[in-house]
Amino acid sequence: MAWFQKEITLQARPRGFHLITREIEEHLPELKNFHIGNAHIFILHTSASLTLNENADPDVRSDMEAHFNKFVPERAAYYRHTFEGADDMPAHIKASILGSSVLLPIKNGHFYTGTWQGVYLGEHRNHGGRRRIVVTLHGEAD
Repeated sequence: MAWFQKEITLQARPRGFHLITREIEEHLPELKNFHIGNAHIFILHTSASLTLNENADPDVRSDMEAHFNKFVPERAAYYRHTFEGADDMPAHIKASILGSSVLLPIKNGHFYTGTWQGVYLGEHRNHGGRRRIVVTLHGEAD
């Protein structure tokens, strides 16, 4: 069994949900060496999240953003952590709800996901900047 780990810096994105599967694969040529296994993808931030969802219709990503903005509003009177801006505490809550990692199976050098599945970056800050993720591959490899 082989192990491989790499830190990847994603391009900066505006607030919202963004499909990043292709960007991860482009930074991860080592994935081609794995026949079977798992890929653990972890984000090194507390105000952004990772999740797996619809990869075809961009309306899903827009609807996710709209829902989470209503579900976790800015400027709630009970927030005490406001030093970093009105979007910061809601970003931490959204990141906790959605999670900081995804685990994907690997098959024949590719992520083994369903036809309509892709990895989302949930950028919950207005100006989050470049986000870093760590990808750990484990499985049978060349």
